[in-house]
Amino acid sequence: MKPRRERHGLVIVNTGDGKGKTTAALGVLFRAWGRDFRVRMFQFIKHTGARFGEQRAAERLGIRIEALGDGFTWLSKDMDRTTALAVEQWGRCREAILQGDDDIIILDEFTYAMHYGWVSVDEVIDTLKQRPRTLHVIITGRYAPQELIDFADLVTEMRMVKHPYETQGIKAQQGIEF
Repeated sequence: MKPRRERHGLVIVNTGDGKGKTTAALGVLFRAWGRDFRVRMFQFIKHTGARFGEQRAAERLGIRIEALGDGFTWLSKDMDRTTALAVEQWGRCREAILQGDDDIIILDEFTYAMHYGWVSVDEVIDTLKQRPRTLHVIITGRYAPQELIDFADLVTEMRMVKHPYETQGIKAQQGIEF
C-alpha cells in the first residue's frame, strides 16, 4: 500500500486497565495545539467545573476542555442523573464532531457511557462515519466495546504491570494522576 501524505482523520482508542489513557490523549492534544491545530476535549466522568491539572493548563493556553459529569460513575448515588449528564455530553460531542470546526476532538472516559449502555455504540460509530474526513477523534477509557475497537484506526491497550497503590498503598498523587 502506498503511504498517503495528506491528513486523514483517524479514530484512536486508548483503553485497558492501566494508567495513561487520558495522559496519552493529552499528549496528542498539546502536540497538535503546538502545530496550530484546533483542539478540543470533552470529559465524561470529571465533574462539571473540575479544576484538575489538565484543566488549569488548558485554560492558560486557551484550549477548550469541557467537563460534564458528577465524579466517579461507579460511586454515583443518583445513576439517573449520571446517565443524563453522559447523554447530554454525548449530544454536545456529536454536534462538535459533525460541525467540523476542530481538527482533533478527545472524548475522555467516554467508553464508560457506552459500556453502561447510556449511549449506543452503533450511534457513536454512525456519527464517527459522518465526521469530516480530516477530523481526528480520540476516545479514552476502560471497557472499550469490541465494535468500537473493530471500527477504530488505532487502538492502544494500557496494561497495568505495577502501580504504587497496589504495591505500597500510595494513593493517587497530584500532578501524576490528577
